[in-house]
Amino acid sequence: MLALPASRGMHGNLMRAWLLPLLGLWLLSPLLGSEPTGVAVTSAPTPEPGVAAQPFRVQVIPVRGPIGSAVLYLVRRGLKEAIEQKADAVVLDMKTPGGELDSTFSIMEAIARFPGTTITYVNSEAMSAGAFISATTNEIWFSPEGIIGAAAPVSAGGQDVEATMKLKIVSYLKARVRAMSEGKGYRGEVISAMIDADKELKIGDDVIKGKGELLSLTAGEAAKFYGDPPRSLLSAGTAKNVDELIARRFGPTRPVVTTLAMTWSEAFAVWLNSISPILIGLGMLALFIEFKTPGFGIFGIVGIVCLAVVFLGNYAAGLSGHEPALIFGLGLILVALELFLFPGVVLVALAGVVLMFGSLVWSMADIWPNEPVVFSHTLFLQPLLNVGLGLLIAVTLGLLLVRFIPHGWLWDRMILSSAVSRSAQAAGGAPESLADTNGLIGRRGVVATALRPSGQVEIDGVRYEARVEVGALDAGTAVTVARRTDFALIVVRAAT
Repeated sequence: MLALPASRGMHGNLMRAWLLPLLGLWLLSPLLGSEPTGVAVTSAPTPEPGVAAQPFRVQVIPVRGPIGSAVLYLVRRGLKEAIEQKADAVVLDMKTPGGELDSTFSIMEAIARFPGTTITYVNSEAMSAGAFISATTNEIWFSPEGIIGAAAPVSAGGQDVEATMKLKIVSYLKARVRAMSEGKGYRGEVISAMIDADKELKIGDDVIKGKGELLSLTAGEAAKFYGDPPRSLLSAGTAKNVDELIARRFGPTRPVVTTLAMTWSEAFAVWLNSISPILIGLGMLALFIEFKTPGFGIFGIVGIVCLAVVFLGNYAAGLSGHEPALIFGLGLILVALELFLFPGVVLVALAGVVLMFGSLVWSMADIWPNEPVVFSHTLFLQPLLNVGLGLLIAVTLGLLLVRFIPHGWLWDRMILSSAVSRSAQAAGGAPESLADTNGLIGRRGVVATALRPSGQVEIDGVRYEARVEVGALDAGTAVTVARRTDFALIVVRAAT
């Protein structure tokens, strides 16, 4: 049945400037492969003399189980890959009892975007939502045991829809069927009879379905001929399996067949995309903290992983390829260069931030190959809302972090003490001597590593992470500690 939807010294700087994006790209490497995960490709045969060098390509996309977001993600990704690979035909290998109406419409719209031949292979059943999807394709083929039909709308829980609402839905569905079945024989009338129990299906003198029941057809019934001139009721042919269908339909062209495997990634992507704003917020906050703390540690890893998961979820959902992840990595490099190598060049960091956020929006937009990008409300609204919500989450969590945690033992251990302990130990100091850095305010020291604007200073033989707020200071410069922050000491050039 069709179900209605319910919805950080210099060395440290250089290391971090390159490790962050490199680690991110490594984590995103599953997206950068030349061959999609779960895809088996049958090699093209050696062309014979006189045969075109460019082989005929067929993409097979399995449609299994209830129609929902997971199936939508798989079909959409498969169709986009077929367009990119210049496939000539797509075969939907269908076995479904039905499913959600909104996902069904999205699949139908996606199929209409494919410029080549589309075929549904009813591999045992194409009920309800499956019948609608089948009606969108150019041809419908059947297995010998295939059945199709019974497409009445029901609620998400499976109950009947209230009578008045049902009339409206049925009327709308029949209009959609007529629009997509125009010029396809009896298909519009047949699918309408699968939706509306009150419709009589009669061709000439043959009554195929009377009033009071929904139409369902077996492979044999769908292959019968009616009218003058005789035309098949619904079927374009019967085949034992997809291989036989392709052999009979495209045999002379000796096609290259690519089969898209349905894996756990589609179902996982449904969950990932539902929490993508949270992942964006956590990722942005973690990367901000990482840039504000010395060295490369847990915050950088967490931030990269969170954002990598966002890109991975969007890829599995058929929304993006690997390009947005590469653009995000470029933006990350520009921000790192601004913070650690060229402080004060605002345009570099600004360009990096624009690229990062732009790539996130891009990764969530349903952009199709070979189609011009139209900046429309429907295309970018949801991606912008997701990124905006992610930023709100990051700012809110950051404010809570600054408001409540800095006065406790956890913050000192996590941010400042743990950061300077590595340098202190290297200089012979013990981590415990760093507990009260407030006592360093007003003390004199010397710049150990150039402050541009961050680096290290040495006070009484112990090194501390420090930062200068204006300009830069070279190693050996005498400084005075002006104040401390939650992340480092703030120093100024000492008076002579």
